[in-house]
Amino acid sequence: MGQPPIVTGVFSGSVDDLASWNANWGGLRVVVLGLGVTGFSVADTLVELGATVLVAASGAKDEQKRLLDVIGGSYLESADFETIPGELVDFDPQLVVASPGFHPDHPVLLWATQRGIPTWGDIELAWRVRDKVQPAAEWILVTGTNGKTTTTQLAAHLLEAAGKRVAAVGNIGIPVLDAVRYPAGFDVLVVELSSYQLHWLGRTPNGTLSPWASVCLNIAHDHLDWHGSFEAYTAAKAKVYTNTSVAAIYNKADEATLSMVENADVIDGCRAIGFGLGAPGMSEFGLVDGILCDRAFLDDRHRSALELTTREELETVGLGAPHSIANVLAASALVRSMGVDPAVIRDALRTFRMDAHRTEPVADSEGVLWVDDSKATNPHAAEASLRAFDGVIWIVGGLLKGVAIDDLVERQVARLRAAVVIGTDRDEVRAAFRRHAPELPVFEVDTNDTENVMPTAVRLSAAAARPGDVVLLAPAAASMDQFTDYADRGRRFARAVHDLLEGSADDDHETPAHPEG
Repeated sequence: MGQPPIVTGVFSGSVDDLASWNANWGGLRVVVLGLGVTGFSVADTLVELGATVLVAASGAKDEQKRLLDVIGGSYLESADFETIPGELVDFDPQLVVASPGFHPDHPVLLWATQRGIPTWGDIELAWRVRDKVQPAAEWILVTGTNGKTTTTQLAAHLLEAAGKRVAAVGNIGIPVLDAVRYPAGFDVLVVELSSYQLHWLGRTPNGTLSPWASVCLNIAHDHLDWHGSFEAYTAAKAKVYTNTSVAAIYNKADEATLSMVENADVIDGCRAIGFGLGAPGMSEFGLVDGILCDRAFLDDRHRSALELTTREELETVGLGAPHSIANVLAASALVRSMGVDPAVIRDALRTFRMDAHRTEPVADSEGVLWVDDSKATNPHAAEASLRAFDGVIWIVGGLLKGVAIDDLVERQVARLRAAVVIGTDRDEVRAAFRRHAPELPVFEVDTNDTENVMPTAVRLSAAAARPGDVVLLAPAAASMDQFTDYADRGRRFARAVHDLLEGSADDDHETPAHPEG
């Protein structure tokens, strides 16, 4: 337990009136939940504003705790907060700011609700203080079950090519508060938002964002363990469109995203812009004979369209898969809403590179292609990856987060030659294969030892693979059961593949396991 902070001033106004960096935040007593990257950015911002800050967490790195002490915040640690510590009660907070991922039924959040203490997320705080550097940046919001990081990076890359001062922030890894406080300022912030971050938005009038443009790329079952239901998850995602001023962009192939736009309370004059892999109608982006077209942001959209790039050109930079093309169309719609020229988009796409662990080729040996899509952390993302290949040895499993995998297996079994099951939720995955693919060879990595999971999975995959096959790591599940994160899972897969191939001359790929019948 840490010492409670010394209160140096008294805040007596209304928390909801704090809608500017220049408002009087002095003496406001704030509890910040969590001391990760986001939690520290929140605490640092609030201390700079003059608030009195107490960070509550179940644990934190020593360096983060030292830095918190340096900036003038205080730290309170408890294993689970099932019993609200006396230091927290005595602090008597006037505001709680929750880091992303803190479940709404966390004891501190329930306690705050019972006491009528307002609860924000870091995104709401950032929006309220976005005017620290003038002029304040415009915001573009990106969410969706899958593709949001790539789309966010694409949009930022295209805007930068157009000469904009731009930062990709939010769930992508750079806290938005760090960008808001950057002294040189930005023209545009492209903000990737998770459903966790969206959950906390829209609870107070002054905290409601009003972005320039917004998109929900798609919606599928995910994070049901956190939100409690698919309806609650969808409702959180739909908040991305609220108060959008110029362009609310939706996926023509996903009716739920259109419904979100139709039901959103947007600013008068905001346009609904669709994107899809077919020919575009008016106010849409799409494909015509392999050419990506904008039929939305031009005067003569009744009779013509603007060419952006081609499928062939996208294939040269690893963006030729259908889900990647959809991401390009969405990002293009976002930046076209800001007037970026089609020629700039075409040239900039030629220099874009996908992040690691997103349908990333790892090796091609003896006719077998090894592909890392560890970022496919739910069935929707895994299905997009599977659709890009045939003859797949599928490495699948992890933490399913309350989402069933049956429909995915049933739809994609024709592409599969074998499956290798990893993760703590192996029973559910094996059962899905028994129900929907009883003839498919299914191998199990029956160890939870992090060091041995991927070497074993790779050996099993190599034994099943034949020339022309693809070994695809697309787990359809989260990674934290056996790995640090999806990147750690992907790196270990790549290392195991290279280790195997380097020693393959003397290795007959014998494995200790057998497929389930």
